[in-house]
Amino acid sequence: MANAFLSLSRLAAAFRGLLAALVPPTDASPAAPARALPARPARAHELKPLRVVRVLEPSAPRSTAGRMVISGRLADVCAELDRLAALEAQGC
Repeated sequence: MANAFLSLSRLAAAFRGLLAALVPPTDASPAAPARALPARPARAHELKPLRVVRVLEPSAPRSTAGRMVISGRLADVCAELDRLAALEAQGC
């Protein structure tokens, strides 16, 4: 089980690295004016909650960790992976 959480923390680090590679660096020079995005009202049906589902296969022994499916906004998923990694580091 420790290996599963360790791999989750590596996966979270990979997501953060990918996100950092995709976001262009900001240029604060006056030659490049910043574009302001129009404010969108947050509608309740647009905000998807974070979902964490643990899937246990019936044929697998109870001692195995199984699979975990986490869905939602990328920031929420990364925060949940960080939380799980911190729990694993504490030995819970």
